[in-house]
Amino acid sequence: MYLGGWGHGMYWMWDPTYILILIGVLLSLLASAKVRSTFARYSGVRSASGMTGAQTAQRILSYAGIQGVQITHISGQLNDHYNPKTRVVALSDSVYGSNSLSAIAVAAHECGHVIQHHKNYAPLSIRTALVPVANFGSGASWFIIIAGIIFGIPSLVTLGIVFFSLAVLFQLVTLPVEMNASRRALVILQDTGILGNNEGKAAGKVLRAAALTYVAAAAASILQLLRLILLFGRNRNNG
Repeated sequence: MYLGGWGHGMYWMWDPTYILILIGVLLSLLASAKVRSTFARYSGVRSASGMTGAQTAQRILSYAGIQGVQITHISGQLNDHYNPKTRVVALSDSVYGSNSLSAIAVAAHECGHVIQHHKNYAPLSIRTALVPVANFGSGASWFIIIAGIIFGIPSLVTLGIVFFSLAVLFQLVTLPVEMNASRRALVILQDTGILGNNEGKAAGKVLRAAALTYVAAAAASILQLLRLILLFGRNRNNG
């Protein structure tokens, strides 16, 4: 998409910067396919301990001496999460009651976030603080950018790009948070004896595949931001 001069409206045609969007989409699709295939593979492997995802989470929190955290079941697939504000670990259909290696790995990962919260892990605190700002930035940025283009106001487009960059910042802060949670999960799974050595390797594959989705999301956001900057710079030069 090439956006003509600021005072000359919008012109829709193929633009070389579209390749940045296509790369981002491809990375996201590949990462999603990888995590789903890896999760499905080890969802069929029962853990030697026979513990479910919910039991794993409870064991880990007890081992870490953490109280007051609720473990609940939610509908869906691969939408497991920990909410620091409500102190709730939500485990999905394929994790909560499953005793597979995939379920245990995911449950342990979410408990990794609980431990981060308990120990005031700085990147998690920053990410939590950025949530409302990132949500606003990702939602409002496009309206502001389009308004700036329609009315020929470059400063509005700049403001929209700044708001979008806040969403990108959130994606970048998410990377160390997720990777650290996975490292904590693998260590505590070994320390508690929930998984044996070979099982730990399988759990590591599940968690590394999941980490790729966050890397891909961050890369896609950066590419989108780069595209906006390139288009904005071009229009300023043509204005």
